[in-house]
Amino acid sequence: MTPDDEARLVRLLADLRRDRRQQSGLDPALVPPDEAAAYRIAAEVAAELGWAVGGWKIAAIKPEMQQALRTNAPIYGRVFRQFVTESPATLPGPQLLRPITECEYMVRLAADLPPRATPYSEDEIADAVASVHPGIEAAECRFAHDDRFPPLPAILADASGSGTLILGPAIPDWRNADIPGQPIVLTVDGRERRRGTAAEALDHPLAPLTWLANELSRTGIGLAADEVVSTGTCTGMILARPGETHTADYGAFGTVTVSYSA
Repeated sequence: MTPDDEARLVRLLADLRRDRRQQSGLDPALVPPDEAAAYRIAAEVAAELGWAVGGWKIAAIKPEMQQALRTNAPIYGRVFRQFVTESPATLPGPQLLRPITECEYMVRLAADLPPRATPYSEDEIADAVASVHPGIEAAECRFAHDDRFPPLPAILADASGSGTLILGPAIPDWRNADIPGQPIVLTVDGRERRRGTAAEALDHPLAPLTWLANELSRTGIGLAADEVVSTGTCTGMILARPGETHTADYGAFGTVTVSYSA
């Protein structure tokens, strides 16, 4: 991949985000050669857009989801501030790029986690957490999921398909709450479509959050206070269509609702 190709991809991904457009396929010359290049390009796309970063998404924590996303390790991407909101939310269904609903725990940070030479421990990460919330990610990809869908590095360059994060209420006394064992049920227009737990999907939200802090630190990037991190799906993925209402029931932790307008 030449410097000119890299610049072309940065401009393309920035334009697709600005215009809320999706395209089929990608010129093979524009596919990043590896994950490191893809993440570097994702940072350049963010700089080109000039949008404030409001947080991060994590995906593919466990092997089953890694297989579905064609990777052998977790992945991450930036989420822009204007796409972090609270439940109940209404999103413009016809303008979205075939959004995927995922039930995820969201963590808001109370303190910066700057890059450093030694890895962060899970206890240090816990001390930097302001709150933990039930949530929904409405993920979007700038590439159509068809027979021309590009390789994974192209998706990583697109911030791993980041879209909108919808936060529910903060979980009281989250350190002592049974977050791993709490059943989560996703309904679409009142009909159950998915269910799961954090224990099955990612153990506890602190595990992927610690992974992200250390993965970013390794590349010279830090997490910042007030950023929101979506820690990975607990219920798998389901395509959302205009006119539908998706509700994630987290039991004692409350519900999160997103309506996709027709």
